[in-house]
Amino acid sequence: MALLTLGLNHTTAPVELREQVAFDASRLPDALAQLTRDFPGVREGVILSTCNRTELFLAIDGEDEPDIVRWLAGFHAVDADALAPHVYAFRDLKAAQHMMRVASGLDSLVLGEPQILGQFKDAIRSARDALACGTELEQAFSRVLSIAKRVRTETAIGRNPVSVAYASVNLASRIFSDLSSCKVVLVGAGETIQLVAEHLNGQGVQGIDVVNRTLANAETLAATIGGFAWSLAELSERIQNADIVIASTGAPIPVLGKGMVERAQKVRRHKPMFMVDLAVPRDIEPEVGDIDSVYLYTVDDLQTVVDEGLEQRQEAARHAEQLIKDALDDWQREIRGYRAVDTIKQLRDSTQELSEQELARAVKALESGKPADEVLQQLSRNLTNKFLHAPTVALRSAAEQGDLSLIEATHRLFTIDDIEDLD
Repeated sequence: MALLTLGLNHTTAPVELREQVAFDASRLPDALAQLTRDFPGVREGVILSTCNRTELFLAIDGEDEPDIVRWLAGFHAVDADALAPHVYAFRDLKAAQHMMRVASGLDSLVLGEPQILGQFKDAIRSARDALACGTELEQAFSRVLSIAKRVRTETAIGRNPVSVAYASVNLASRIFSDLSSCKVVLVGAGETIQLVAEHLNGQGVQGIDVVNRTLANAETLAATIGGFAWSLAELSERIQNADIVIASTGAPIPVLGKGMVERAQKVRRHKPMFMVDLAVPRDIEPEVGDIDSVYLYTVDDLQTVVDEGLEQRQEAARHAEQLIKDALDDWQREIRGYRAVDTIKQLRDSTQELSEQELARAVKALESGKPADEVLQQLSRNLTNKFLHAPTVALRSAAEQGDLSLIEATHRLFTIDDIEDLD
């Protein structure tokens, strides 16, 4: 049985195509059933489908690769010829290496992002529920998840900010020892603020106020994070209780002025306030940074943090790649060991069969009245000749062809002393 990985991701296919071949959770059981029960040559299967990738991890029979691209295209009603150039495929250890890199976040759009590991586990769980994940893939995924965990714990791949949203939360954690006890106001409801909200939730921050010009958008975001929605007209009042304010609205002029922040600080008795302006044009007047007890950062300030974080993650990624290489080397050695076991078994079986044949012949000779010493000598000669016939023929042929490696291997295999100079 061979391991096959096939898929497309953010580096090989545009988002329009990735959307077309994404698997909805409700259709996964049917897809897995088709792959493992109705598709020739596929024994086991796991499907990983995210916004940035769709990948199929398969245990297949033999050397012939099934036409999974055509099946994938057919399942999603996509033109196979248009899909094929965007698809990559790996076998055996190359497939395992790819799986390890994906699970470790090394193949992600954001280097080292942690969500992919959870998505990986969800994909395995779905395949188990569909009875599509058997012994072969379970063993493979056990190794993959083990190395992904080591990458997380033994490297700094996920510890440094590589996005302004993450950097905002990371900086806030340096100012406030316990973010979960902080009151947070988010100004805006776009993609950047959504990412900020997710990172804050991950730090245990609850009851976030979302302030936005369009109240419906604020309500949508607030509902996903267990927060509260407010209109922009209520911003001045909301920041009076805010320890952290992060803004990204896309407004043409600042929505937070120095006077508004000064009034809020009077109410707060000048407790520290951490403010981040992620917008271009700015949402927060630059003069706000002149207020004592207010820590104001712009997107340019954060970019420096992001660049440093990316450099550190890249260094961690090199360490992670070495961990993966070492794991694959160990895996390769085990595979070679399994092959040796099979060879040894075949050798023992064939030798045992020859021994039993010669033993039966010797017993008949004894029963016919031949002297025992004569029979035993003949048995010894026959066993020696039978055991060494095939190796002898192979060695003679190798010598005639100038292949000295087989002769040298024979010396090592049978521990023959006094090896002659074969050059």
